[in-house]
Amino acid sequence: MHKETLIENIDKIHTTEMGVGRIQRNLGIDDEPVSYCISKLKKENSKVKKEGKNYYVEIDGCIITINSSSFTIITAHKI
Repeated sequence: MHKETLIENIDKIHTTEMGVGRIQRNLGIDDEPVSYCISKLKKENSKVKKEGKNYYVEIDGCIITINSSSFTIITAHKI
């Protein structure tokens, strides 16, 4: 249910300028973080839950936090 909502609004998913560096640093990636996170979300085995105002996408040993009203990727962390 929550995953479908994110997929339906995939064109709205974005991050802030500060979020770019934070996500890259926390995940240890050089890739463009929005595209990276969207590709993780689209994976068949990704799990999405909603707690309060945020969605949490768990996949491949990391958790991606997305605001449910603005679809802003707030942060991402390795588990």
